[in-house]
Amino acid sequence: MNFSGDMVGLLFPLTPILLVAKLFRWVQIIWVNIEIQIEQNKEIISLLKK
Repeated sequence: MNFSGDMVGLLFPLTPILLVAKLFRWVQIIWVNIEIQIEQNKEIISLLKK
């Protein structure tokens, strides 16, 4: 049994799944940062209005 060949054969089908998982994680991080930025902007605007 060729171990390295088995690993390569296993890696190719998993690559798209791992890329999609990484993409979803990246989008989640960006989404959280956008929400934080929106809250900060609201606070800045309220302070500027005072």
